[in-house]
Amino acid sequence: MPEPQPNPRELGYHFPAEWAEHRATWLSYPHDDSYSWPGTLPRIFPFYNRFIKELSLCEQVCINVRDELLRDKVIHDLKKLDVDMSKITMLLHPTNDAWCRDHGPAFLVQPGAQDPKVIVSWRYNAWGGKYDHDLDEKIPGLVGQFLNIPVYYPGIIMEGGSVDFNGQGTLLTTTQCLLHENRNPELLQHEIEEYLRNFYGVSQVLWLDEGIDGDDTNGHIDDITRFFREDGIITMVEPRRSDNNHKILDENLRKLKTFRLPNGKQLDIAEIPMPKPVIYDGQRLPASYANFYIANKSVIVPNFQCKQDDQAMRILEECFPTHSIIGIDSVEIIWGLGSFHCLSQQEPKTNYQLPITNYQ
Repeated sequence: MPEPQPNPRELGYHFPAEWAEHRATWLSYPHDDSYSWPGTLPRIFPFYNRFIKELSLCEQVCINVRDELLRDKVIHDLKKLDVDMSKITMLLHPTNDAWCRDHGPAFLVQPGAQDPKVIVSWRYNAWGGKYDHDLDEKIPGLVGQFLNIPVYYPGIIMEGGSVDFNGQGTLLTTTQCLLHENRNPELLQHEIEEYLRNFYGVSQVLWLDEGIDGDDTNGHIDDITRFFREDGIITMVEPRRSDNNHKILDENLRKLKTFRLPNGKQLDIAEIPMPKPVIYDGQRLPASYANFYIANKSVIVPNFQCKQDDQAMRILEECFPTHSIIGIDSVEIIWGLGSFHCLSQQEPKTNYQLPITNYQ
């Protein structure tokens, strides 16, 4: 019997914090209104394309597109926004949907290795088989081929939005998502934790309980609580006791206060009030400021046309003093049940460089 191959942790790889310098951000361009934006897809493009432009001001943007027709349309629309097209790379990688955080590649780094960057390709089942996902599940492997870097296949279901990292060995997640029967029902909590350690290169896993009302991912962490530095956490709170999220977020806050890092340090916690509820067609949507995305020089924050927007932006300015805090209206995008963090996946920078595709 052949010897088992070493896993990424054994080889010294780890998943960096999102604020570590990026080479690029990866996106999968929306194209099918039968999935996330039924009846409203064209209305998201002004805000989605603004997101691309903001990203392109500080890093490369790699976009998976369905076909040549969509690629040409995206080029046309981005040029109309005066986007620097030398910062855009488009690849003919068909997808079912746009949620690159969940179906995209997980990049790990080990700067001293022969391969300083590798990809982990978890299995993906569209949040418990809710939607088609056959094309989405192929994306990490296709990206690995494009970048010519190794790809690891753990063989269990995992989504990028279900985990958050401080870059120093600690991972944050929820039991509602990772222990849900529609993901890996054959695995116990300690077995899932071992996969997290081995394939994300972490040493500590902190478990919160539930996600917010309206979240069809069964409790993704990136709608409730995020690291903003190694020992600093941003968490959502709901002051209104009558709201369904009040008890959920209050319990998460209580639990966060009990957590300690491996060095014994208690987490510094910044509390951000939830936006007013966003309801569309009678459905509560998972509107949350925690779904921000940390780019190289900016933090891009979903806004929801309410007074809480300004308060959230001010708190994030205090948490990220070296970044510009950019608010982009997400009222149309959130109908897809996610926002800017859900739509994106960072590729960390190493000494590994790629040729840049020029669309000028």
